[in-house]
Amino acid sequence: MQPNYTYAQTSRATTVIQQSFSWMFGGLLVTAISAMAAASDPNLRQLLMTSPFLLIGLMLAELGLVFFIAAGIQRMSHTTAVVSFLAYSTLNGVTMSWIFWMYAGTTITAAFLSTSLIFGVMALYGLVTKKDLSGIGSIAMMGLFGIIIASFVNMLFGSSQMSYLLSYLTILVFCGLTAYDTQKIKAMSAQMDGGNLGIFGALTLYLDFINIFLALLRIFGNGRRD
Repeated sequence: MQPNYTYAQTSRATTVIQQSFSWMFGGLLVTAISAMAAASDPNLRQLLMTSPFLLIGLMLAELGLVFFIAAGIQRMSHTTAVVSFLAYSTLNGVTMSWIFWMYAGTTITAAFLSTSLIFGVMALYGLVTKKDLSGIGSIAMMGLFGIIIASFVNMLFGSSQMSYLLSYLTILVFCGLTAYDTQKIKAMSAQMDGGNLGIFGALTLYLDFINIFLALLRIFGNGRRD
């Protein structure tokens, strides 16, 4: 069961939750703009398609920013946290620009709207439920590690059936993580000063949203461009 919060704790938690979702939506907007800009630039498109090392470098830079934010979120200035999060959102948009080359606009729209609905329902559940979701979070994390391992194995065999199964499992896992992460952010914000917690919460929820979106995009892949 979740603890009963005082008025001050509830007020602080509400502020951080609002900041988390506001920054998350801002990050998604930056990602969408940078993805469309990269996809519409033929020179950049050609560079990304013919330079795998550049794409790998960008992805490593993204991973580095995630670890940088997560490890130093309480020590860095608010400006550094914001710039780092927006830089990550921009880089992620560039590396995700391939979806505009591979999928029809209707498929991308359907996947985004479906993701918004699923994410919204699970985030709301995480906010209002009185049930402790730490158990679900632990199971979801174990499931995520299993999906990562299975994805690497499937890269060797290239099974489309396995790819679809992993996509559905990814949605299930990140639905659990969305609810758990939302509840965790609420609990953390009630127990400590806000600081950069809103940025940390935004990054966590952003990752949940993006992973659900990409999994749905693979499932809706019948809209793939020829």
